[in-house]
Amino acid sequence: MAFNPINWLLGFLSLDIAIDLGTANTLVNVRGKGIVINEPSWVTIDKRLRQPLAIGLEAKEMIGRTPGNVAVVRPLRDGVISEFDITQVMLQYFIDRVHEHSVVPLPRPRVIVGIPTGVTEVEKRAVHDAVMAAGARAAYMIEEPIAAALGAGLPIGDIRGSMMIDIGGGTTEMAVLSMSGVVVSRSLRVAGDEMDQDIVQYLRNKYNLLIGEGISEQIKWTIGSAYPLQPEKTMEVRGRNLVTGLPESVEVSSVEIREALASSVQVIVDTVRDTLDEIPPEIIADLMETGICLAGGGGLLQGLAERLSDEVKLRVWVAEDPLTCVARGAGMVFDDFDNLSRYFIGLERGSTRHSV
Repeated sequence: MAFNPINWLLGFLSLDIAIDLGTANTLVNVRGKGIVINEPSWVTIDKRLRQPLAIGLEAKEMIGRTPGNVAVVRPLRDGVISEFDITQVMLQYFIDRVHEHSVVPLPRPRVIVGIPTGVTEVEKRAVHDAVMAAGARAAYMIEEPIAAALGAGLPIGDIRGSMMIDIGGGTTEMAVLSMSGVVVSRSLRVAGDEMDQDIVQYLRNKYNLLIGEGISEQIKWTIGSAYPLQPEKTMEVRGRNLVTGLPESVEVSSVEIREALASSVQVIVDTVRDTLDEIPPEIIADLMETGICLAGGGGLLQGLAERLSDEVKLRVWVAEDPLTCVARGAGMVFDDFDNLSRYFIGLERGSTRHSV
């Protein structure tokens, strides 16, 4: 490829950005600076005007507290865009924040976005177009388990096989990697959000107690588990009694929450089993040495690594700083763009934009 001085200058001056555009949280990694933004993927909008009023953490704090003409929405569901225009506004807000302290105008950035494996052409086009509309000079996409594997330091370019499980808010991504390629991959729309809903439904059925998503998430991280705890824990939970309509608090145990999470955890376990069942015995032998790496917020669920290890008879370990693996891995591509850009996912010619 011939040297282009204009492209070189743009690349040198621009603040290239890697984004983990998650259902639960959006992380922004700026080349040379690291993770500069880690905020919930929530937007507060005026229902009548469809204009954003707050974005990120400020928007999430408004859940359940807004008047009738204001809604707090998640523009992504199950790892893909469900509200195109709102996603574009959210991305533009985060990109503008990256540039707000610059003393001189900077070129528009190149942006790499992590996407779930197995997304449709429509879903890929929606991500690409939203990033471009938000102010990117160029938009690239990389599959989340590959980005997570790069961020976790897995030797995905080696002949020896490795396996990554990335459990986010909307999806669980699994990939077995070898020789810079994907041997087997799975994308499962059972992840953190599904677990939160399991807890909401469990307390509703057992205690007639209605709680919100924020409280459910807090319960999951405080006493939720996939494997028996030593010792078991308890927590006071406050909500509204569905029979009396009055406020009520109940004490729930980690044993109960583990029961609530059991179905979602079992789906993840079964999918890991099915993935391992499809790979060659040589790679199974590799994984007996290297183990399976867990990343994403779901990887922090207490006892999940132990539960998976017990079920599949392989060592399962949690990556260092699992929440940021995708954003860090996508950002690493800028450091060796010529070689690592082969992991990008392209768009088919003739595909058109749609809101999905």
